[in-house]
Order: sequence, then C-alpha cells, then structure tokens
Amino acid sequence: MADDDIFKQFREHSVAEFFKKNRQMLGFSGKVRSLTMIVHEFVTNSLDACEEAGILPEIYVQVDELDAQAKDHYRVTVKDNGPGIPKSHLGKALGQMLAGTKFHRYLQQRGQQGIGASACVMFSYLTTGQPTKAISACKGKKITANITIDFKSNKPVVEDPVEEPAAEGESGLTVVSEFKDVRYERSNYGVYEYLRRTALANPHCSITLVEPGDQMSAFPRSVQVNPRRPFEIKPHPLGIGTHDLLEFAKHSRDYRKLSAFLQNTFSRLSAGRVDELRALVPGVDFDKNPQELDWNEAELLVNAFRQVKWIAPATDSLVPIDKEQIEISFTNIFRPEVLVVTERAPKVYRGGIPFMVEVGLAYGGGLVSAEKKGEVMRFANRVPLLFDSGGCAITETIKSMDWKRYDIRNFEDEPVAVLVNLVSVHVPYTSAGKQAISNEEDVMDEIKFALMEASRGVQKYLSGRRRAHDIANKKKLVSRYVQQLSSDLATLSGEKSDSIAKKLTQIIEEKYAQEDEEEAGGVAEPAEKAEEGEDE
Repeated sequence: MADDDIFKQFREHSVAEFFKKNRQMLGFSGKVRSLTMIVHEFVTNSLDACEEAGILPEIYVQVDELDAQAKDHYRVTVKDNGPGIPKSHLGKALGQMLAGTKFHRYLQQRGQQGIGASACVMFSYLTTGQPTKAISACKGKKITANITIDFKSNKPVVEDPVEEPAAEGESGLTVVSEFKDVRYERSNYGVYEYLRRTALANPHCSITLVEPGDQMSAFPRSVQVNPRRPFEIKPHPLGIGTHDLLEFAKHSRDYRKLSAFLQNTFSRLSAGRVDELRALVPGVDFDKNPQELDWNEAELLVNAFRQVKWIAPATDSLVPIDKEQIEISFTNIFRPEVLVVTERAPKVYRGGIPFMVEVGLAYGGGLVSAEKKGEVMRFANRVPLLFDSGGCAITETIKSMDWKRYDIRNFEDEPVAVLVNLVSVHVPYTSAGKQAISNEEDVMDEIKFALMEASRGVQKYLSGRRRAHDIANKKKLVSRYVQQLSSDLATLSGEKSDSIAKKLTQIIEEKYAQEDEEEAGGVAEPAEKAEEGEDE
C-alpha cells in the first residue's frame, strides 16, 4: 500500500472525542459506580465554589428513577447555594473539557483537571440524547439553559438560554441531568455512602439527599465556620522539568530579563539564588529576554536547580480537615470507644510539591453495633475515594502495617475504622477518574508514619483496658478468700472478723493499685522513638 493511501485515514480528534470512546478512564464503568461518580463530580464542584466564595455550603442532591420497568434510567438534580456561574462562562464550565479555574493553578482544590462536570454532561448526552439543564443564579441574574457538547470541536452547545432577574438573595447553581446505564443502590459504593463520607470530611457542609422513592436523608453541618481558605502558591524550582521551564518562559510577557522572570515565577527563588545559578551555569545569559530561552539553556538551568540548597516550598497553603473536626465527625457518626487523630507536618514530594497527611483511627463503641470491621476511608483534599482501592497508595500502606504490633490482632475482623486524608496542591491520582493515589514513595512514607503514630495511641488504650481487666480478675479471685481467711484469723487471734476483713480488703486494693501503676509505666512505646527505626 502506498504511503499516500495510508494517510488517507489520518484525522485530528478533540479531547472530548477521546473521552467519548474512553469514558471508563473518567470513572464511568459499572452502573453503580457511574451514578456515584456523577454525584461526586457535581458535589465537589459545589463545595469548591462555595468555599472559594466564603459561603457555608448547603447542597441538595435528588436521584429519581424515571423508568422502573426498563430500570437503569435516572434523573440527578444537584443544587448548591454558591456564587453561581455567570452567563459568559456557563457553557464552558459545563460543556467544555479541560476548561475551568483549576488545572493551571497551584492551589489546593478538590477538582484538578476541569473535566468532571463536562464529563457528566457528556455521559448524559451519550446515554439519553438529552441535554443537561443548568440554572445559575449569579450577581442578581438567573440564567436557565440546556447544555450539550460538540464532540468534534470540544465546544459547548448552549440551547434555549433564558435570562431573568434572580430573587432577592438567590444564588447558586442547579444542574438537572438524565442518565441511562446507571443504577442506584444503598451499598458501600453508592451515592448514600459517598455523601456520608463527604459529610464526615466536611463537617462545615450541610447535605440533603432524596433517594428514589422520596426517602430523605440529612447530613447536617456540625461546624459553623468554613475551613481556612487555601491560597495559590508559585511552583517550586525542584518541582519542574525542562519543558515546564520553557513553557513558563515562552508565555512570559511581564519580564524583560531572565533573572526577573525566575524570581517572580518560582517560589524561594531570590536574587541571591539567581547569583548562585549564574555561577553554576556561566553559559546562560540571565539578562536575556526569557522568551528567547532555548532547550539547552533550560536544561542547564533545571540541572543547576538540583545543585542549589533550596528552602522547602510554602506549606501553609495546605488546609487539612483539622484534628478537632475529625473528632467531631467521628463522634457524631461512629461514637467510638477510642479515637486517635494525628496530623503530620507538611512535607514535599517530587522535590517541590507540598503535601500533608491526616489520619483518624477509631476502635470499638458504635463500630461494634454498626458491624463495621476493618473499614478504610480514603480521602484526597476532603473528597472520598470509594473506588480503585486495590491500586491506591493509601490501601497499599494500610496493608503493609503490622497491626498485631499495636494490639489489633486482625485488622479486617476487628471493630476498627481508619480515615486517611491526603492534602496537596496537586494530588498524584492514578487516572482521570481521581479515585486512587499513585505510589509516590515520599507520600507512602508519610501515610505510614501517621498510621504508626495513631496506632500507638490506640495500643496504649487497649493495653490499659486489658491490664485493668486482668487486675480486676485477680482482685476478684483473691477477694473470694477474704471472708474465710478473716474468720479463721479471728478464731486464732481473738480479733473481730469484720475488722480483719476490712484490713485484708485494704491490703488487696493497695497491692493491685501499685501493680497497675507499675505496669502502666512500661506499656506504651516512647512517643519520641525515631519513626524510621520503628519501621525497621
């Protein structure tokens, strides 16, 4: 076959066409999972929008079964009280992939790619042929429109737009969409469980769910203030490659000199650091226009970055769930017998991306009555990760733990629940579906250290409980002989039996109180023990 015949089939395709054929990469695989992913995408967008606007989130989710006989046909309504989306951006926000406010920013957010909401609009159109209805109340105006996607061009198609004045105080976005090939179930992977875990990690949010059959469930907020707002940071020099540096330089319009560009584009890169770089790469002209930077020069600079001793990137931009809020949520939902929450200090991975890890470990109490055994709750930036657990760094790390060392004999059979939340400006997901975290070594180490720290606290409690039980049994055993012994001693000594019994009881109490204190002093591992040594 001639070359020109081969290239007759050469075509260009948009990202929308790619995901149309590969929707499983977005998490739309399996009927229950697909429906949960739809709710997940809309709810995370609502939470981000409310928090960025400083509004306490109130989210309403309704799932209606449209055809009980045909099954697998539902309408999903998600409504929030956020700032809404202006008319000029409504189509792109819901009908264009890789368009939004998130992908290009070094900012801790639940969404990262600008794909989620438009993927749901795509899935709705693919399975029902119906557009998604969007109602946006923004800055005193209310816009209603039907939205679909032009797959060939990855552009939104906005039909029947209607603009009218919004009611006084009205704001927020409502999305109404129909889906087929999905299914609602009350399971560990369903919408109810997803929203339950969302409420657990976001106690400042009020969530209402109306399930098929009009069964209503409410997850009221237990914290009356929004978490501290994260702020955008600049990329760290150690977190970029040669191509990244060239891209930044080529699109630089504000700086005429390479030195000024470097100082203003990257964090921790001061004038002093520029002088160090000058000495390391004398062949690079730091007074040239950054747009004139070529590949070889960029490569020399990136190699020089690795030779400089940098201050770590700013980590105060990270906002965890918070120890107190996790304790409130766990207590409200599980009422555990013991709960230990640890929050690790921020670290960096890949040399320049800040992250931190939170762990909550609960044992007994309401977990027993709820028949919860070895429950693992994975989160990333407060978002529940329900799927793909087998390939997730959190699951891998939990499996690698020697739980017996912490008096948890068999993790999967004990009334124990563990929450792990990874917080970062860029979560290293394994796929566009954002349901599993990749095995970054630095991240896995921090997860393990946090688990060890929490486990020590639970071990101390369980050891103390077991010790108290053993001592109580010993006291009970010895106390059986007090009456007989006091009677015999009274006969031999002439003393009153009651007086002797009282003294014997006092001796027993003092003996076992002293034993309790001695054992308590040597049970728990010292908290200051080096974590790396403990891992060995």
